[in-house]
Amino acid sequence: MSKEKITIQYIADSLGLSRNTVSKALNGIESIPVETRNRVLKRAIELNYKQLALVDTNTLTIKNTGNIALLTSNMPSNSHFGASSLGGLEKKISSDGFNLSIHIVRESDIQALVLPNNFDPKKVDGIVCIELFDKKYTQLINSLGIPTIFIDTTADIFYSELEADVILMENEHSTYYMTKKLIDHGHTSIGFIGDYHHCKSFNERWVGFQRALIESRLQLDLQVCIVEEDRYIADPNWLSLQLDHMNSLPSAFICANDFIAINVMRILKNKNVQIPKEIVICGFDNSPESQIVEPHLTTVHICREEMGVMAAAMLLARVENPKRPPQITHIQTKPIFRESTGTLNES
Repeated sequence: MSKEKITIQYIADSLGLSRNTVSKALNGIESIPVETRNRVLKRAIELNYKQLALVDTNTLTIKNTGNIALLTSNMPSNSHFGASSLGGLEKKISSDGFNLSIHIVRESDIQALVLPNNFDPKKVDGIVCIELFDKKYTQLINSLGIPTIFIDTTADIFYSELEADVILMENEHSTYYMTKKLIDHGHTSIGFIGDYHHCKSFNERWVGFQRALIESRLQLDLQVCIVEEDRYIADPNWLSLQLDHMNSLPSAFICANDFIAINVMRILKNKNVQIPKEIVICGFDNSPESQIVEPHLTTVHICREEMGVMAAAMLLARVENPKRPPQITHIQTKPIFRESTGTLNES
């Protein structure tokens, strides 16, 4: 009796899968989960299927599934750039056969320098950190020796101290460009609102703001800046009092992000200050709210989802080759001029 011919249907029946699924798995179609593809390939080899009959199972490289841990102290809201970035990151990680688990780092964890209870370093192939801006905790994660990428990071970290990748949106030049544009249109009294110690991105925006002033030979006036801790600035009542304490308002505010800028606009409106007639406001992030608030907010666009995809690609490359030199990467951003800065435009 001749040996039964091994067909795609035969493999499918032996695994309890459809013929279409097995066919796609054998042809490397990306829509097939990695675990399923691995099962199909292994079974095809065992059955001496014609396409894989000469494959040595000892040398065959089949991608294994792995685990990527996301560590965050604050899950980004829908308006936060991180929410869209996570979508791109998860899509890329899943397509490469990795699972993504989320671990919330509590304030008590940060203070005690301990890892979240549900986080087991032995079961993790790579780590993504977002909204983690404590230097000592950053150093703790870095000391684990696990491939890691930080999406933004603490403002006071020295890159040479990190054995990890860092990805940020481009902050300094876009803020410089907006500030310089205001100056070129006659604004000589410009304030900055944001805690430049909060994170690296805020720090770089502060640097860009100051560079524009220096190059235009304008003096930094801290009396029209609000640079206290971020937790205070996030409180509208506290922020309102700081604005009241100013002897006079500047003609423009550069804000560290859209959340701050929109709060400033609401407070000033309540004080009957007209925007942009009496003062102009700029934000950063191009959040959905920036196009809803009246007047619409001048801001900086971030390639959110693409940034997440690139972060995942960088991390997976480090998982593949942990000894590759750490990368500090900035993703291009673009200033968007809207009604909150009046007739200001990109020309």
